Amino acid sequence: MKKVNLVEGNITKSLIELALPIMGTSFIQMAYNMTDMIWLGRVGSKAVAAVGTAGFFTWFAMAFILISKVGAEVRVSQSIGKKDEKAMKRYIVSSLQINICLAIIYTLVLLLMNSQLIGFFKLGDVEVVSMAEKYLFIVGAGIIFNFINPVFTAIFNGAGNSKTPFRINTLGLIFNIIFDPILIFGVGPIKPMGAQGAAIATVMAQVLVSSCFLYTMIKDRYGFLKVNIFTKPDFYYIKDIIKLGMPVSVQNGLFTIFSMLIARIIAVWGPVPIAVQKVGSQIEAISWMTAGGFSTALSAFVGQNYGAKKYDRIKKGYFYTLIMAGVVGIIATILLVFGGKYIFGFFIPEKEAIDYGIVYLRILGYSQLFMCIEITTAGAFNGLGKTIFPSVVSILFTGLRVPASKILSSEKLLGLNGIWWSISMSSVFKGIILTLVFVILIKKNKLIPKENI
Repeated sequence: MKKVNLVEGNITKSLIELALPIMGTSFIQMAYNMTDMIWLGRVGSKAVAAVGTAGFFTWFAMAFILISKVGAEVRVSQSIGKKDEKAMKRYIVSSLQINICLAIIYTLVLLLMNSQLIGFFKLGDVEVVSMAEKYLFIVGAGIIFNFINPVFTAIFNGAGNSKTPFRINTLGLIFNIIFDPILIFGVGPIKPMGAQGAAIATVMAQVLVSSCFLYTMIKDRYGFLKVNIFTKPDFYYIKDIIKLGMPVSVQNGLFTIFSMLIARIIAVWGPVPIAVQKVGSQIEAISWMTAGGFSTALSAFVGQNYGAKKYDRIKKGYFYTLIMAGVVGIIATILLVFGGKYIFGFFIPEKEAIDYGIVYLRILGYSQLFMCIEITTAGAFNGLGKTIFPSVVSILFTGLRVPASKILSSEKLLGLNGIWWSISMSSVFKGIILTLVFVILIKKNKLIPKENI
């Protein structure tokens, strides 16, 4: 695999060329869930609620995945900027070793504590609980592939090559799109499997993606990815990766836990609002996935230029990216606020669900611009290796969603809509605060080593 130089040439062109495939890859990851939701929506809102509930634990897995993912992305890009290939390879090996160990532990937890994990949500519907448990068991058996694929992707992105992960993940999505309806509804000798079929199709697609990444690494003609993960662990590099990735990991883990607590509050209203929130969050993910593409591209761009000590390019790259992400946020607001009926109806063709969904998308639509600039700014912090501050801001305001949801959702105030408002307003505050702090610090050169100013 050829490394891409991000420390020279046109800044905007470099960012866009790097960001577009990353966005494509992000959309592909989102499309796995959307494909499940679209087909399961035809089975019924109970199937959607079951898969959405079990999906919290594949989402929670990202907390552990991000430890090695963020570390690999940042240090690979910075090592390339410094032209230190030895360090780059050691970071790759260490990130994969961490990732595989965590994947094995998480697999055992999902398989051995299946019923207890689903029982946490107190769903109150025996059919939904049964479907959720079966779905989680199947996904848990193949969760190692969900772990390793994002880290493979991060290694390529950190090197400035975002096209290869895009192609490989596209292949996995096509496989999932083909086999999802076949296994959910059954064809010929294949019996309908419902939610279990969706789980099997997803796991099979992830296995295919992992196989393609491994093949690419083995056949790498540039020698960049020819590494041996069975070498003795180097604890200097392992410690550095954990130090970088842990703040983002804790942030993501707590984000998922807060979302689980909110899901318990939503469950009081029954399975339809649960399904609405799951589908609505997938629709809303279009904007934060796009912003995430800019964020990851900016992180790699900042990392390489930081390693090469080209600080003016970092400042310009950040502001160019912020403008592009802002445009995405404004467009997302318009679509969600004014087009919610048509968008949501595509996923669950039930009148009650559509009515709830319209309100959900309108309220969340108001926060899209702020969410996009928050995610983008976090990427800039990460590229500099300063992952703690954006994590603290995110944890603080996301955590406030739980008590705010409980208070605002009382019958005397806003009811169910109070939960949606607590989520939306926390995103507004996060976007404003994080972006203002970064702009002030970068203008005063507080994020660059003083000896290099």
